[in-house]
Amino acid sequence: MLVVDIQKQLSHFELNVNFSVANEIVVLFGPSGSGKTTILNCIAGISKPTSGSIQLHDTILFQHKKVFVPIQKRNIGYVFQDYALFPHMTVWKNIAYGMKNESFAKELMKELRIDHLRDSYPSEISGGEKQRVAIARAIATEPDALLLDEPFSALDEQTRLKGHEELLRIHKHWRIPIILVTHHNEEAKKLGDRILYLHEGKIHNDKMKADLSLTYSSSTN
Repeated sequence: MLVVDIQKQLSHFELNVNFSVANEIVVLFGPSGSGKTTILNCIAGISKPTSGSIQLHDTILFQHKKVFVPIQKRNIGYVFQDYALFPHMTVWKNIAYGMKNESFAKELMKELRIDHLRDSYPSEISGGEKQRVAIARAIATEPDALLLDEPFSALDEQTRLKGHEELLRIHKHWRIPIILVTHHNEEAKKLGDRILYLHEGKIHNDKMKADLSLTYSSSTN
């Protein structure tokens, strides 16, 4: 269980959110600049909240003026929007970076159908392949939670749909808290067990995906 209760002063508003994530996919959905990526960065340890607390299972990752666990000790996987692969490293070296078990990492490559790219460099592979490499690298660390910041936004429709299938299959086998940021309404409904609508740093609804009635256009009116 991931429990997030944080506040952070941003340039135009204060981020103030309180939510929890069990072994499910929770989608952060809302317009650009609403604080979605900031929340991920606070959970990962890239950014520090102004106040509040973050707890993952029995470990307190952040508590105002008391605890701040550094990013490398949080055991949280993070797939960035641009994937952030190391350009000077092969696919295998990217995935092996931070891995805990070589056999597991190799099986993961087979599962994601990227084992044939082992000796390729990021500049030599497609966007969909980069996405799968980034997910493999994050999962190879055997994280206790996984964060994904718009991982499908740069992909064509067919590759995006394949990416959806990969994520759902990974979650089925690797039951950990997952937080996914997206601007895509249909993607949110398809992938999210729950959807949190964020606007100007605050959560305005928390609905099961079957009850989601807001579209992206109406949510910004």
